[in-house]
Amino acid sequence: MMGYGPVGRPAARTLAAHDSPWHFGVMVEMVKSADSNRTALSRDDRHGLREGEVAVVLPAQFDASLYYIGRIRTPWQRREDCPKNARESDAICTVELDPRWAEGLTGLETVSHVLLLYWMDQARRDLVVQSPRHYAERRGTFALRSPARPNPVAVSVARLLRIEGNILSVVGLDCLDNTPLIDIKPYFASTDSVPDAQVGWHSKRER
Repeated sequence: MMGYGPVGRPAARTLAAHDSPWHFGVMVEMVKSADSNRTALSRDDRHGLREGEVAVVLPAQFDASLYYIGRIRTPWQRREDCPKNARESDAICTVELDPRWAEGLTGLETVSHVLLLYWMDQARRDLVVQSPRHYAERRGTFALRSPARPNPVAVSVARLLRIEGNILSVVGLDCLDNTPLIDIKPYFASTDSVPDAQVGWHSKRER
């Protein structure tokens, strides 16, 4: 059973079934202690540190909680298969919204593009300096769009193809299959687009 629920509360976990034909669960995931968090990191450190990268000890506890409101279904099962740039992908992906939130989609069918916020749940959270494969130099985490960050929130502007019940079909994502969804917002070109925005170091991409 797929579970969507809040993340970031004190240690323990409960699971309660939600009555719906989709059999979605409501999972209350409690915050792990700092020790268990660090243990999980060392046990599941599948990607390791690249040369020049810097990791820090994570804070002892979280400050907030959130709900996963759905899951994103994509063709990609491995990190290395995900597009480097979501805008370069023409793959049709689906956003499976927990049915409890389906009414919140009212009116969204009139929009051409949506902002999707999602939780990169397989990313490291302790890096402050990173050395991405596709860039020439190491950079601070907050100068990068890497999924590895203290709170691994990603955002993409996706083209909305259609809505069928609680399922959205979209183009323009870059995440692994079954990535947790945090929020959906309409994209406003009038306020969200900044055509003259610059990232000065980005021209030095090739390693």
